[in-house]
Amino acid sequence: MDKVAILIPCYNEEKTIEKVVNDFKKHLDGAKIYVYDNNSTDKTAELAKKAGAIVRHEYAQGKGNVIRRMFREINAEVYIMVDGDATYSAKDAPAMIEMIKGKKAEMVVGDRLSGAYYTENKRPFHNFGNNLVRGFVNKIFRANISDIMTGYRAMSYEFVKTFPVLSQGFEIETEMSIHAAFRRMRTENITITYKDRPEGSESKLSTFSDGFKVLRTILYLIITYKPLQFFCTIATILTAIGIGLFVPILIEYFNTKLVPRIPTLIVASFLLLIALLFYVIGFYSKMSLVRDAREFEYKLVTVTLLKAKL
Repeated sequence: MDKVAILIPCYNEEKTIEKVVNDFKKHLDGAKIYVYDNNSTDKTAELAKKAGAIVRHEYAQGKGNVIRRMFREINAEVYIMVDGDATYSAKDAPAMIEMIKGKKAEMVVGDRLSGAYYTENKRPFHNFGNNLVRGFVNKIFRANISDIMTGYRAMSYEFVKTFPVLSQGFEIETEMSIHAAFRRMRTENITITYKDRPEGSESKLSTFSDGFKVLRTILYLIITYKPLQFFCTIATILTAIGIGLFVPILIEYFNTKLVPRIPTLIVASFLLLIALLFYVIGFYSKMSLVRDAREFEYKLVTVTLLKAKL
């Protein structure tokens, strides 16, 4: 098992990958540096290997797919996940590692938003998107994560080996944050140094398409992790509408003994029936989630015992 493993997912980063590898070699002597090339069409893999990194490949396109393979193949006491675009500083890594070892954190979030991100980032709409997602996730999951979408994180063996990677693309960071919050895995924030990409290096992020994917992921994870609140909220709205339509019909029936608005009665009954179904789904999903939580705790203990044997 490695003491510290640096995980660098890469796609067409020949402009910066040598610098990233060399910086981490300088500031984390003895750490194993893994570069996973994701179908690059440039010299990313060649230059990473030249700089001294262990180069492997993931042929399924997407950052989430790369992280999935990394987490499955590499065993380490502490993992550092960082982008290969030279926007993050290796100088911050030792402090992040110490939080994993000293404070027993399962995940340390490299917080860009409390530092120079707003002035360095040349895509202002991303600032708005980061704040929106951060506020939403922290509110829903009662968390205190300073930067939900940062690509710079330190993680424990227990976190990595119990994290189910569902996302295929850049939504992976949001998914990791929500997983840590929901599973009550100890998370620390550390303000990091952030620099925008150097000239000639292009971002793979698409503000709108990747932003939409992140929001879609949040919705999916809310349904997955907060089913009672999600389905009961919809059920309550449908119940209110159904009662609002039904009550006037009921009053008219008591007054005249007639039901002249049959279509409205049918709609009201249908809405109330669907609302009841949503309540049942919500409570059943909550019960399944409780069972899943018990299984996760057992898995966490199993992973911890396995780590002691490695």
